[in-house]
Amino acid sequence: MSGFDDIRPIPGSCADGRILIAGPCSAESAGQVMEAAQAIAATPARILRAGVWKPRTHPGGFEGVGLPALAWLAEAKARTGLLTATEVATRAHVDAALDAGIDILWIGARTTANPFAVQEISDALAARGGTDVTVLVKNPVSPDIELWIGALQRVYAAGCRRLGAIHRGFTTYGDSPYRNPPYWSIPIELRRRVPGLPVICDPSHICGRADMVGPTAVRAMEMGFDGLIIESHPAPAEALSDAAQQLTLPALASLLDSLPARAAGSADHELDELRRQIDAADHELLETVARRMAIARRIGEIKRRSGLSVVQPQRYSRLIESRKAMGQELGLEPHMLQTILEALHAESVRQQLNESDERK
Repeated sequence: MSGFDDIRPIPGSCADGRILIAGPCSAESAGQVMEAAQAIAATPARILRAGVWKPRTHPGGFEGVGLPALAWLAEAKARTGLLTATEVATRAHVDAALDAGIDILWIGARTTANPFAVQEISDALAARGGTDVTVLVKNPVSPDIELWIGALQRVYAAGCRRLGAIHRGFTTYGDSPYRNPPYWSIPIELRRRVPGLPVICDPSHICGRADMVGPTAVRAMEMGFDGLIIESHPAPAEALSDAAQQLTLPALASLLDSLPARAAGSADHELDELRRQIDAADHELLETVARRMAIARRIGEIKRRSGLSVVQPQRYSRLIESRKAMGQELGLEPHMLQTILEALHAESVRQQLNESDERK
């Protein structure tokens, strides 16, 4: 896609080019911000994040300290040398953050979903000459790549050239181990359509649980993301927002030290992007199989309670034929479909029988 021809590097990158951003979900006190900053300064991360304005899904909760927190970030920057980053959602936020010397602004998922709000932010940036500040745009809450690209275009048109995207997963209906399922193929497609755009992964919001953040962060780096933005707090259990997904500061340091080296690409950019798409498709395929097996186990419980046979031949026959027809309409080879469907059914039966994973 044309129109993003002169994107400039994001400041604060590591020696290997990775962009590592970390810090508390919300700036809660001067002491909390400083404690986090000093710990983060001892890791490879060079950018401190903290929410200053935190409108929540439901009113009445902690919605951020507001303007006083900008001074805390400025003091942390002065004492540690870290760059600072915070979320903005209005013209007033942009002006206040830039006046306070904030280095990086990000636009949140709910704001990205509203072109009126994104245009207001873009107009505020344009009014300040486009400014040299870095702007990161999170994906919208829905899996809509056009809305995401549209928001990036608005910011770019305002004169911002230090531009990047943040992948924080998508809000969807149904059961998932993730707070916001990642649908990896969408950010991979964004990279294909906007070459040269840095895309950073936000495993904290994807997972919603601290114990899942590490594996998801590693997976993102293995898939070629340009960096990470991770929530961490001196005492996560006491956090005033998103406590469950924030890492302790020692856990953050351990994770950042253990990240795999940034994968080296081949000389063929198109080949690299296609391989990333394969990785994303495989991950989504395996997650779908896992969800199918979870449903099969629930069906098995109902059959046991009702005294029904686990294997129902007529249902099985109809399923195989209907799924083969669906697959053939998608251009898939019948023999392969038969093999896959038989394997899925056999595993579903095993799950329903609650047998051991050890085959006899």
